[in-house]
Formats: sequence, structure tokens, C-alpha cells
Amino acid sequence: MTIQEAARRSGLSAHTLRYYERIGLIHSVGRDGSGHRDYAEEDLQWLEFLLKLRTTGMPIADMCRYAELRRMGDHTATERMHMLELHRERVRSRIAELTQDLKVLDYKIDNYRELM
Repeated sequence: MTIQEAARRSGLSAHTLRYYERIGLIHSVGRDGSGHRDYAEEDLQWLEFLLKLRTTGMPIADMCRYAELRRMGDHTATERMHMLELHRERVRSRIAELTQDLKVLDYKIDNYRELM
């Protein structure tokens, strides 16, 4: 599929897709007969995972390291798993912080409701 189609389906801009390719987050995408990028379904699945990492706050440098390890093959699975476990703990900590923040907001809202 074209870069425009991949952008539409992934929710990323074509510029971001090119940037991700340039910094090594995605491998060099195949080219069609005209030399244009030709994304495959597997590319979209990888982009979907990258978006989850980004949404959960993984730094780009860590994402690049993960992508590099992935390209190196199965012998890096343990290191990749360890990276994801560490990131999962950071996400859990952030969820706990947000839960506490939400409790404060709920408390304040309840106070305003009592005044009204």
C-alpha cells in the first residue's frame, strides 16, 4: 500500500512515517516498480505496536533500541522482554499517579456539588 494509505490506516502522517523510517523505528519499507514506498500489512501491525509504546510514554530512544533488537532476531527476545517489563512498570506507576490525581479531582468536584 502507498504511504498515504499507510498513513490513513495507521493514523500517522506520511511525514511521521518517513521520519520513523529515517531514525530506524521501521525498517526500510519495500518499494514498488516506480520506486514508491510499498507498505505491507506487517508494517501496519508494527506501527500499531509502536503507537502503543508511544502512547504509553516510552521514549523514542528506547523505541529505537527495541526496533534495533527486533531486527537482530530471536536471540534478542530476552532483552526485548526485559525492556517491555521495565516499561510496563513505568506505565503502572503512571497509572497509580493518575489514579491519585483523579481522586483529588473527584474530591474537589464533590465539594463544589455540595456548595450548589
